[in-house]
Amino acid sequence: MKKFLALLLMTVMLSGIFAGCKAKEEKTATLRVAALSSGYEATKAGMWKEVCDAFTKETGIKVELTLEKNLEDVISASMQGGDFPDVVLLATGREAGLTEQFIRDKNLTDLSDVLSMTIPGESKKVKDKLAGGFTDSVATNPYGDGKTYLMPMFYSPCGLFYNKGLFEQKGWEVPKTWDEMWALGDKAKKEGIYLFTYPTTGYFDAFFYALMYSVGGADFFDKATHYEKDIWDSDKGKLCLDIVAKLATYTNPKTPAQANDQDFTKNQLLVMQNEALFMPNGTWIVGEMQDAKAAEGFKWGMTALPSVKAGGSQYSYTWIEQIWVPKGAENIKDAKKFVSYMYSDKACEIFASRNAIQPVLNVSDKLNEENKLFYSIYDNGAKAAMGNFAAYKSVAGLGSINEVFFDPINSLVSGKLTKEKWIEDIKKANVIMRENLIKE
Repeated sequence: MKKFLALLLMTVMLSGIFAGCKAKEEKTATLRVAALSSGYEATKAGMWKEVCDAFTKETGIKVELTLEKNLEDVISASMQGGDFPDVVLLATGREAGLTEQFIRDKNLTDLSDVLSMTIPGESKKVKDKLAGGFTDSVATNPYGDGKTYLMPMFYSPCGLFYNKGLFEQKGWEVPKTWDEMWALGDKAKKEGIYLFTYPTTGYFDAFFYALMYSVGGADFFDKATHYEKDIWDSDKGKLCLDIVAKLATYTNPKTPAQANDQDFTKNQLLVMQNEALFMPNGTWIVGEMQDAKAAEGFKWGMTALPSVKAGGSQYSYTWIEQIWVPKGAENIKDAKKFVSYMYSDKACEIFASRNAIQPVLNVSDKLNEENKLFYSIYDNGAKAAMGNFAAYKSVAGLGSINEVFFDPINSLVSGKLTKEKWIEDIKKANVIMRENLIKE
């Protein structure tokens, strides 16, 4: 009996030791976070490190941070070998399309329960701090099943940015319709200024979504983004593609060669140095180009997309960066805790100090006057457009949305691709996308 009791005591002690070791391991487990180094980070370095340090201080969970401008290139190779970060801050709409690939392959962790999580260090739940509507679109719920797989992070009203000082100097009015836009383009061309440029073709996503809303409202947008049969043969579909194709003829010819992740700032300079009037962009442009040499009298201006006809609605797309957790991540529990912390008062304060604004109630009160002007675009008559194309399965030979719709615009501008061929390719892809639409 004594031997049995001794053995039992030894077993209990060892179990306690092992349990203690396991608890210690869990407490000191390192969370691996991979984040895109974007224009916000350029505004004042160290934004993400500061947030990660604050999270560690609050939770005791250590964070290993990977922060790169070319994040896809840095993390793709290891992920192909099954080595995934625990948390990824990388939006859809990027040229590499990595996030879209994870969506198509259903390799994302369901984050719906994060909405009901209490934020570390606070008493409120995530859902109580988020502004309405930001987890109700395919940007966060890509499969239309009511589940959230990508959480909204920084949001930015997107529109057409221009040199307000130049317009004041010339006495030009900002166009409210596309007819006025073409007329201004003709007038500016006589003075050696092109109507349009774009940083990279990836920036056409927000532009095109707002355009679809302005041409046909939410109903047309929903049909087009879910690949309705013959949608691009409809009057509204034709008009959307016609406007983009015509805009290509008004675009500064320097644009295509510079429309890449290395040289895109040169295209942004075309607006700042009066070689082009408008470009699609988001509010991060201010920090991203703060040290660039601009024309004398330069002042940032921003407008919604022109309406199709006089008195029609003008739309500005709300662009959202997303944070997500790969399905293959090792530390999913702590990853969700980290994502919930992104909506804490402390994290919001750190991000807002770099003008990186999250869809959290009242956070925009922390903005400077220039950015308040941008974020008030919806108070000045513009309507908000939100959402993107629905996810579809990976199919051999079928590219991403960017590859089908937007990347060819470089060739439209340069003249290497005809409008007819571009539209033909879109129609063919639409058929395949509809057949492979991901549904629950």
